[in-house]
Amino acid sequence: MAEAAMAARVPPDEDGDECLPQYRHLLSPDLLAGQVAFITGGGSGIGFRIAELFMRHGCRTVIASRNLQRVSEASKKLVAATGQQCLPLSIDVRQPQTIAAAVDEALQEFKRIDILINGAAGNFLCPASALSFNAFKTVIDIDTMGTFNTSKVLFEKYFRDHGGIIVNITATLSYRGQALQVHAGAAKAAIGGKSAEQSNQFSVIPLQRAGNKTEIAHSALYLASPLSSYVTGTTLVVDGGSWLTSPNSFSALLDVWAAGANQPH
Repeated sequence: MAEAAMAARVPPDEDGDECLPQYRHLLSPDLLAGQVAFITGGGSGIGFRIAELFMRHGCRTVIASRNLQRVSEASKKLVAATGQQCLPLSIDVRQPQTIAAAVDEALQEFKRIDILINGAAGNFLCPASALSFNAFKTVIDIDTMGTFNTSKVLFEKYFRDHGGIIVNITATLSYRGQALQVHAGAAKAAIGGKSAEQSNQFSVIPLQRAGNKTEIAHSALYLASPLSSYVTGTTLVVDGGSWLTSPNSFSALLDVWAAGANQPH
């Protein structure tokens, strides 16, 4: 009975980059009405679901990534599912000039940007011995420098004079802050695949499962909304409690990496 009750509390999700066929509003549908969110990495994964849930709560969005075709296709799906506007743009967060051009286009289209979601990320699950110099540099350039670049451009072009919220999301962390003061901390995502499930990675997580994209998007929705107006300088951990109980099991992580490395691409 307890397991059934717990399962009933897990919000539905979809594999791949598809919108939810049905969505039950747990918060007011107009929670973000009239606002505009600029979402890097919004064409796939967690960023796609964040864009969808924001739009289902009245927000117009800009989704941006290096792959214009991907965000264009994602935009069509998001508009069809939510009825809100979604502007797809091509940027490379490692190149500030492309960010500046995209922000200018977004402001020309919507006249405002209220929320920045730094969702663009590059990650490699592998031991350090298998990580090349260039791969490590790529992660730093996208996750760290890219987050700073996008935040600085938005601050200079809009947030300095109008205010705004920044939520920085990588594969494991997200932060909320006002303008460039990136204060309120992180939603730590417990997102796993079949290889992690098969290697029994979830047995040490108190909730006995991985999180899904919808759960992480709901956390971002909270951080971006007026509900978190007095939240700052703290960390919101969304990982099923694993940070309290889970040891760093390098052998288990190597098993997950090996399973992924041996799969055809």
